Amino acid sequence: VTTLMARGAFPDSHPQHLGMPGMHGTVPAVYALQKSDLLVTLGARFDDRVTGKLDSFAPDAKVVHADIDPAEIGKNRHADVPIVGDARHVIDELIAAVTGTAAGADRYQPWWATLNDLRERYPLGYDEPTDGTLAPQYVIERIGELVGPDAIYVAGVGQHQMWASQFIKYERPATWLNSGGAGTMGYAVPAAMGAKVGKPDTQVWAIDGDGCFQMTNQELATCALEGIPVKIAVIN
Repeated sequence: VTTLMARGAFPDSHPQHLGMPGMHGTVPAVYALQKSDLLVTLGARFDDRVTGKLDSFAPDAKVVHADIDPAEIGKNRHADVPIVGDARHVIDELIAAVTGTAAGADRYQPWWATLNDLRERYPLGYDEPTDGTLAPQYVIERIGELVGPDAIYVAGVGQHQMWASQFIKYERPATWLNSGGAGTMGYAVPAAMGAKVGKPDTQVWAIDGDGCFQMTNQELATCALEGIPVKIAVIN
């Protein structure tokens, strides 16, 4: 399960990937968290968009919570095993700790049968407009299909941000940039410019909402002056 800020950290195409959790997430991801007996949480905050009411979130789960910031450990959800450290090193050590101790894969077949059934019955979807216009989700989905997983996608804050996180398939780390947590409207255009300057040979798409775009569209003058070829889709 990958949160909004972790999209791309684990490939969407992997059979064990269930999608995003929480109020904007997928049914199998939410179900898996709620029914789990152990959550290994790497760098996540247990924010209310994921948990809903904290006292009803994953009520039977023990929590291993790793974060580089000690202030985050146990801030929202009690950590049964608190770990302060860089996720890269924590993952290496967790793998070493469990190697040779995990139960056989056969034990999890009923669990995966349930999750795969939910994945098939409740896929992400959207309603097609009846007036001949294009659904914004369709536009974002087609951008992802045509541009592919090697591009960098940048979103502002709002509904377009959720659609961009849901309907583009992310396969690689650092291909999804957004202002999750801070929620800074106007983030997309300047962040996309910075991404293009940092990776000039990579295609960069800014997916923005009309309100966010009004806040920083003046930066397009800099794009023109500096020759920064950022592609922008404004979703209204």
